[in-house]
Amino acid sequence: MSSGFWEQVVADGLAVPDDRSLVEMTEELTRMLGDPDPEVRDGIAFPALATWIDEGIYDDLLVGLGDGMTHGLAYGLGLTDDDSVFRRSFSALVLTECIDRSTSQGLAGPDVLLRWGDRVMGWLAREQDFRDFVPGKGWAHALAHGADALAALARSPYLGRLELTVILDVIADRLLADTDAFWVCGEDDRLALATVQVLQRNILGLDVLEPWVARVAAGARGRGTADQHPFRVAGNVQGFLRSLHLQLALGAERPSVRTDLLLTLIVHLRRINPAYFPPPRAH
Repeated sequence: MSSGFWEQVVADGLAVPDDRSLVEMTEELTRMLGDPDPEVRDGIAFPALATWIDEGIYDDLLVGLGDGMTHGLAYGLGLTDDDSVFRRSFSALVLTECIDRSTSQGLAGPDVLLRWGDRVMGWLAREQDFRDFVPGKGWAHALAHGADALAALARSPYLGRLELTVILDVIADRLLADTDAFWVCGEDDRLALATVQVLQRNILGLDVLEPWVARVAAGARGRGTADQHPFRVAGNVQGFLRSLHLQLALGAERPSVRTDLLLTLIVHLRRINPAYFPPPRAH
């Protein structure tokens, strides 16, 4: 299909054309998710798929569409600094839409949601390309989009205590993994939001959450050498802990563990930032 066809679809408010097969258009839009041109990927492919999912156009085909997106997560997995990241990252973003649509409308059963969850978490654990904004090509943002998918999974009623604990473990593993990337485009906020979505299910208690916070906070102290930036990982972890604290403190939705977990976070934030929070002076 010509670019003019899709430009007209956008001009028409993303109404579904009635002169083309939905399957054929979906196949092309899926390929376009990996296009290095942001006008194609971000301006046409993602908004078209997201809009049609939200409007129920894919309700009878949602399982197949979601499975197709999970295949996109494996495209070029392990490569860095090439264009394959766009296909993986935007497949995760479309899968997020599929998960939320399924949750709101009860369209896919637990086996499907757990399969999607396994593939999302497996991809995010192995993803190596964490560029955010790529000059001339727009947003890659695999970590942020992966966090959005985790948040959608956490909202699904089909995920229970075990699966929610695994989501937290994936978040911790990703935070603590050695990386050259500094997260400056909201990645820590998106991971914190995914964590809050887990907490809002009110399934996991402090017996799970306090050791988990301690594990994450252990990576928040800067350690380095003359050749290694001391905040390469610690800065990302600190940003996450601060964002999680802020979202719990200011968020409208308040999980049952909110008060106790805020106190736990404060203890760790004070401990890892002693220069800013010295003990009170004796009088």
